[in-house]
Amino acid sequence: MSDRDEELFRLQETLYESKNPTRRWLHRSRRDWIVAAINRWGAGARRSLEIGPGSGVYLPALAAVASEVVGMDIEDAYLDHLRPIEQDHSHLRLVHDDILGSSFPDDYFDLILCSEVIEHIADSRRAFAEMRRLLAPSGVLILSTPQKYSPLELSSKVAFLPGVIDVVRWIYKEPILETGHINLMTKSEVRRQLEQAGFTILETDISGVYIPGVAELLGHRALRIEQGLEGRMRNTRLEGLLWTQFAIATVASDS
Repeated sequence: MSDRDEELFRLQETLYESKNPTRRWLHRSRRDWIVAAINRWGAGARRSLEIGPGSGVYLPALAAVASEVVGMDIEDAYLDHLRPIEQDHSHLRLVHDDILGSSFPDDYFDLILCSEVIEHIADSRRAFAEMRRLLAPSGVLILSTPQKYSPLELSSKVAFLPGVIDVVRWIYKEPILETGHINLMTKSEVRRQLEQAGFTILETDISGVYIPGVAELLGHRALRIEQGLEGRMRNTRLEGLLWTQFAIATVASDS
């Protein structure tokens, strides 16, 4: 495993326990939303799939609701890191597979989770089409991805400039890596691509306020400000500045 892979795993594992209140809240609130969605929509699922399980934070939740769970990734090093979780759940399989051309048959999964993955895939239309192929007619897709114009995504482009990244790492004193986000989309673009792939949107949500500089300097005071702003920004013209968008979708009846 490369040094970068090791650092990436450490980053994914520490985000939920970050010393920075805003960073910790952003990732915990997303995690809690996804786990709640798994419990709401996944109960009684025969087969569930997680695309790009990362640090494996959602695999136990999927294993609790589904009779069979598959974690799919194109990187064997990432899968190998999750083998201890696989050993703890006899009905969990970690497989090398690609959501741009999966080896699984049509209509195989009742529940598909794709959290913080689609922004790493240039051809998201093809990925959504493959998810549609894999999802059973009564199945559910749970999706989360960053919003294109959120301050967190925009400021990250500055944070990794030479010299600036050294200051950022000094402030956080935690693993800080480039996001690798190559396909950030607005809420309307995500909806358009899902519908074009043959999905019907059942539910959407948006969360997460990040104020650059303030989040790093004011600690818990910044978090209280950001949490207060989150509710006020929803369903307004400012909702595009919230960080994470969520969608629950099923197969369209006419597809």
